[in-house]
Amino acid sequence: MKRNLLTLVLVLATLSGAAQKRKKSKAPISPLVSAVTVARVVTALAADDMQGRGTGQPGGLKAAQFLAAEFQRIGLQPLPGATGFEQVFPVYETAVGAMSASLNGTAVPAAQLLAFTTQSQLEWTNQTPALEILTIGPDQKPMEFARRITRPSQNLLVLLDPAHAEAFKNLRNFMLQPRMRTSLAGNGFSSVVLMTPAASKDFKFQVRATTNQRTVELRNVVGMLPGRDTARSREKVVFSGHYDHLGIVKPLEGDSIANGADDDASGTTAVVALAEYFKQKNDNARPLIFTAFAAEEVGGFGAQHFSKQLDPNQVVAMFNIEMIGKIAKFGPNTAFITGFDKSDFGKLLQANLQGSRFRFEPDPYPAQNLFYRSDNATLAKLGVPAHTISSDQIPDDKLYHTVNDEVESLNLPNMTAIIQAIAQSASGIVAGQQTPTRIALEAANGK
Repeated sequence: MKRNLLTLVLVLATLSGAAQKRKKSKAPISPLVSAVTVARVVTALAADDMQGRGTGQPGGLKAAQFLAAEFQRIGLQPLPGATGFEQVFPVYETAVGAMSASLNGTAVPAAQLLAFTTQSQLEWTNQTPALEILTIGPDQKPMEFARRITRPSQNLLVLLDPAHAEAFKNLRNFMLQPRMRTSLAGNGFSSVVLMTPAASKDFKFQVRATTNQRTVELRNVVGMLPGRDTARSREKVVFSGHYDHLGIVKPLEGDSIANGADDDASGTTAVVALAEYFKQKNDNARPLIFTAFAAEEVGGFGAQHFSKQLDPNQVVAMFNIEMIGKIAKFGPNTAFITGFDKSDFGKLLQANLQGSRFRFEPDPYPAQNLFYRSDNATLAKLGVPAHTISSDQIPDDKLYHTVNDEVESLNLPNMTAIIQAIAQSASGIVAGQQTPTRIALEAANGK
């Protein structure tokens, strides 16, 4: 009787232990991307008090501080060696101040003058050595010379026929934006454009210009979740978006704030929401880096600086997120991946979404050259499988770079679904079970 009782106790204990083991081994429910976080963050970033998040403007600084506070709230860590989430760096800005010119002793009207220069001053005459003169007649196409004019490789005086007034206006709008650069010295050459009919062969000219120069302090916002597998500590995964936009622009119906809700408050919001998601999930084998880039709109300076702070050979993938606030041309619950053919990154993401309601497609707008137009391009040129995820129908987007890019124009449920799909599709890469192929350097550089 005692033996039977002892046996019964042992059996019950074994069954109880097995039940407890089964209960403990039950897989935890994976968290979902927070729709509340998505709505709150994108609304804050695109609010009027952010003043369009212009590069080097107070609204840009306010946005960076907001994002740093979000990273702090979530519980991210600064990068090793950093004391905070703000990755501060300088750029240098030159704006043309006073300018005058004359041809054969007759002053050229100020409205017909342009200068592309980073020099503190210009003073050109017929006696200036090594100065090339380019005449663009009424039957020529001035945009064929645009790169040569805006990025001179020698001092260049351009006489542009008045028949090209529209091209001159476009050049002027481009020139009137302060020019930023990473090098204090800048380009040692300049170009000056005079909208005037072709002059006689031996015409005499004089050009004078001065510039205003200043140092602008910019900042990326960068945080990380260390990987749980120490053997994969050098296998970093980057999630990024750019938080800057155009700032204050020419008024349209009384509105001068380019809020940039889709471009790219939507992508930056995704970075915050994904950081929150993976922090709650707390099982990433690889280190995850979350970054909101500055200055994408004015030259990609934030991504360039970021790329110099880490070894690109230790970045296994980059999920750059750009304009996901609207439904893609493929319909709801879809988005596209740029540079789909340049690595197997997209195919891996597609495979991880099998059986779900969502799907990723290759970029449907190859003529737009989108792979090279966002912050992924900087790391892609270094061989990183760095791709941009987007849903914008950019050829038909009438709100792009206008004051009407407001939160009210976004489809927040679909945007949240895209972010959730990114989280799910990244699972194999985050867990260290998938590693995308590297991008060939020739492909990344567009050769």
